[in-house]
Amino acid sequence: MDFTWSPDQLALRDAVHEFAQRMPAADMIRRDRAGEFARDAWRAWAEFGLQGMPFPVELGGGGQDAPTTVLALEAAGRGCRDGGLLFAIGAQLWSVQMPLLRHGSAAQQQRYLPRLCSGDWIGAHAMTEPDSGSDAFALRTTAVRRGDDYVLNGTKTFITSAPDADVFLVFATVDRALGALGITAFLVERAMSGVHVGEPIGKMGLATSPMAELILEDCRVPEANRLGREGRGAGIFNDSMEWERACILAPCLGAMQRQLDACVAHAKARVQFGRPIGDFQAVSHRLAGMQLRLDAARLLVYRAASLKQDGAPAAAAAAMAKLYLSEAWVQSSLEAVQLHGGYGYTTEYELERELRDAVGGTLYSGTSDIQRTIIARALGL
Repeated sequence: MDFTWSPDQLALRDAVHEFAQRMPAADMIRRDRAGEFARDAWRAWAEFGLQGMPFPVELGGGGQDAPTTVLALEAAGRGCRDGGLLFAIGAQLWSVQMPLLRHGSAAQQQRYLPRLCSGDWIGAHAMTEPDSGSDAFALRTTAVRRGDDYVLNGTKTFITSAPDADVFLVFATVDRALGALGITAFLVERAMSGVHVGEPIGKMGLATSPMAELILEDCRVPEANRLGREGRGAGIFNDSMEWERACILAPCLGAMQRQLDACVAHAKARVQFGRPIGDFQAVSHRLAGMQLRLDAARLLVYRAASLKQDGAPAAAAAAMAKLYLSEAWVQSSLEAVQLHGGYGYTTEYELERELRDAVGGTLYSGTSDIQRTIIARALGL
């Protein structure tokens, strides 16, 4: 694969990075503590085109391919310090908008994609339940046919963007006895009767991307809001997770580059024992490790995005990209804290927040163990 970028792609990358650097960042420490979602910044990114980048122009998008979108998200992560905001944008892109593009009817695409691309609406993916996390298809939320409608009952948890979402992609079963073959997907609007969103759930990191429970009580959903056919929900979910695993961590590549740049500058400026600490092998080797992890992760993500764009089998490649990058991001964040010593442990330097944000990457879109299981399965095990 050739990952040489065209002049147009590089110009887009630079424009995204420049825009990201102009985003307000002075109150990040306060907003992180408060768990405050930046709706104005969400709209600003949408006006710039980030939420619509890989979607058709006629549906409000930018018409870019997946590798170009990944490059843009990487640039966003390098310039923007709000990891929670970029995570929320990625969650909508890959697990709400992409399923709509790939599996939605023309009417569904026309109703939802322009609103989501423009930032007017926020979308949330609702699969996880209190008793079904990694075992996703053990869900208990039911969908019972009533004439031209379905009546949904159940509780979803850990739903990213739920406190602010206007539409939810909900997975429910029409027949639990059928297992995965009973899973069906629905587009549930917040304004529908029987839709209740719980209080925001506090969490270790990504605090500026609020999440909450979604409770459905006799929620009547028109048949026109079913995404795909009955029993196709498992396939839709797996398809969306493959896209998400391939691409959602792309902003972390940019954050790792920004973090590495800061660590190199610190190693040159910080003097101990009469010498810049970068002169000591214990420090320089850590920096070399950070560079190695970044380059390896970048290539894995670029490969996965290219395979997805080409329609090639990508389950294992996406799992490898997600697994390696998520764990590399945690390790490099630890290194950054240690390289800065006591300063790195303080809130003021903002490195501790990046470490907390990074831990979440080993959990969402399937835990590291789930990714290893997918890779092992590709080996025939």
